[in-house]
Amino acid sequence: MFDNHDGPSVRRFAAGIALLSLTAFAVTAAMLYHVHHEQEIFAELTEHLPKSDFEAARELSGELSLQGGLVVLLGLNIIGTAIALAWVVRGYLSSERTLQDVKVYSTDVLASMDAGVITTDRNGRMTSINPSGLQLVHCDKEHLGRTLESLGKRHALLAEIRDEVATYHHPIRDRDYTVDNQGHRQTLRAGCTLLRNRRGEEIGTVLHVRDVSEKELIEERLRRMERYMGLGSLAAGLQHEIKNPLSALSLHIQLLCERLDATTQDAEVEELLDVLHTEVHRINDVLDGFRNYASTNQIGLTSVDVAILIERLVRLLRPQAEQQAVKLDVQLPAEMVGLIQGDSVGLEQVLLNLALNGMAAMADGGKLTFRLSRQDEFVRIDVRDEGNGIPEEIRSRVFDPYFTTRNNGTGMGLALCDKIVRQHDGSIDFRVLENDASDTHRSVQGTEFTVLLPLSQPA
Repeated sequence: MFDNHDGPSVRRFAAGIALLSLTAFAVTAAMLYHVHHEQEIFAELTEHLPKSDFEAARELSGELSLQGGLVVLLGLNIIGTAIALAWVVRGYLSSERTLQDVKVYSTDVLASMDAGVITTDRNGRMTSINPSGLQLVHCDKEHLGRTLESLGKRHALLAEIRDEVATYHHPIRDRDYTVDNQGHRQTLRAGCTLLRNRRGEEIGTVLHVRDVSEKELIEERLRRMERYMGLGSLAAGLQHEIKNPLSALSLHIQLLCERLDATTQDAEVEELLDVLHTEVHRINDVLDGFRNYASTNQIGLTSVDVAILIERLVRLLRPQAEQQAVKLDVQLPAEMVGLIQGDSVGLEQVLLNLALNGMAAMADGGKLTFRLSRQDEFVRIDVRDEGNGIPEEIRSRVFDPYFTTRNNGTGMGLALCDKIVRQHDGSIDFRVLENDASDTHRSVQGTEFTVLLPLSQPA
């Protein structure tokens, strides 16, 4: 994953030393040969010299011997240099093997990490990326050598924090951003620091990316749990302080209606009384929903066949679905998926709320699909509509109590569904279904809610 930029220069240096050593050795060998040849010629010449010239010949012979000794010394130096060069080459090869081992080790360590690690050069081009990084940013190794902008707008934050770190030289920690992964919201947490070489020079940046979707989901569920637990005492107070006076008010409105019916036929008065009665009834519904949501009573558990619940619900919804031009599509497995331990009334309420929401999303008609399957040790229930989907800006709030986009809604439906499913040790989530490439007229194909409930008995 990392390039050794010093390797070629070191190899060229070692090759140069080796060539210089061989050249010096060749020159020394040639000098030794010529000196030896000259000494042979001198020996032949001294045989024919007169005795008066022997003294001068011995001096010349001493000079030739001195030159020969220098040449031998030079040869010894060359041999010593060759031996030293051999040790250098041996050390270089050993360091190369060690470097390769370190690179393999670092690659294995990075490959075992759940977090994505991306390195860039000073120009912002990606120089390496580990397997987790390839998976998290949905790219391949062909992106190496490209800039971070090539990852697309979904991961634009990575390029932004890299530019910020490269400009201000301060590390960045824990910047969160979300991407859409097949209709599910995925939360990624990114950071960036400077990348330096052994001389302390800035050579680029290193970015790390983690998937914190599950952590965010757990934290969100804990926040929901805290809200719902804190509403328990408030619900009891509201039940006493508001519900009782409201019941008395409703009774007196009814008595007043009966009295006026016997004495007068004023249409305006009747309309005002109808408004009062309707609003009192609506306040009662809100209080009941609030009480049910905040209730901490234990649910009664019995063996429940979810397939029977779905069939019963479909029979109940069919007349209303026909009026709204909604087709009900039920997809049940050929074999029984198994029973769950649950409260049938509460689960029916969950399925009914999801179905009514789906039908409300298809004002012009469509298809509402119920799909039952088994996922590991869970029963999986999918309720899918063909509406306009849920806008991205409100997706994080759909399970909040009293949050609704409908004028006639209380905003407690999905909040109550979430509570009931959690009481069954299950989970509920949704995904927005994007259109395919062949359908360019609609940007969204609907919404699918998924409920997972733990099995009590294997099928």
